[in-house]
Amino acid sequence: MPLHLQTVPARHGVLWVRHGFKVFQRRPMAITGLFALFLLTGFLLLLVPVLGSVLLLMSLPLLSLGFMLATHLVLQNQTPTAAVFLAPLKLTAKRRNSQLALCGAYALATVLVMVLSNWVDGGAFEAFQALLAKPEADNPSYDAAVQAALAEPRLVWGMICRFGLAALLSVPFWHAPALVHWGGQGALQALFSSTLGVWRNRAAFVLNGLLWVALLVGMSLVLSLLMSVLGLVQLLPMLALPLGLLLSSVFYASLYFTFVDCFMFGAPKELPGETPPQA
Repeated sequence: MPLHLQTVPARHGVLWVRHGFKVFQRRPMAITGLFALFLLTGFLLLLVPVLGSVLLLMSLPLLSLGFMLATHLVLQNQTPTAAVFLAPLKLTAKRRNSQLALCGAYALATVLVMVLSNWVDGGAFEAFQALLAKPEADNPSYDAAVQAALAEPRLVWGMICRFGLAALLSVPFWHAPALVHWGGQGALQALFSSTLGVWRNRAAFVLNGLLWVALLVGMSLVLSLLMSVLGLVQLLPMLALPLGLLLSSVFYASLYFTFVDCFMFGAPKELPGETPPQA
């Protein structure tokens, strides 16, 4: 498929989100089921010491590409299945090797980010996680320990390091798997092209990221307020899970449009099959 780098207006960051919701509306069960399947697979992999965690990290680039393929199928009025996650490995041997190289590089880079972040915070994040894993209600000593952990300056710097480096790492890998799959690029060329594509369209990506954060925070606040008014605060954790599943599924469904906007023909203002608004 011929690809060429494009620059789009910042407002397209909103368009990507809108199209993600529209694709989700067309096949809600299929899209949600794909993400739920990945979560289940990830949980099972984590049960395998060391190797399971490595395989899970390696699968993340294929997760994003798999959802791009799923969205592509939905736009053709087809229902995506779990086969979209394996499809990238069934093309030519060259492209399969490039995809596996990207998977390995992503896993290695993520491990390096984790090691560096742990060095920066001196283990403060792990200590905080250990506290949260064993909550103790109505225990002043526990509450004091949590407050002390939150006040630890190294924890803040460690979190900045984690999120900052994770954001930087996402840039070269954002489009790389799709560039290998649809464009036939090698791993290194795909990483470079992805970085260039994100940088050229950084305004749209920043707006897109801010909108996703606003949606997450806004919907969480509305849900919390609603449960408080109804006196059902105890149900909040149970409802937060499907909310997170919904937003995550829509987010991954929207990734296809970031790719076509940056490297193909531009995301359409209206999806195929829609009736454009009357003037």
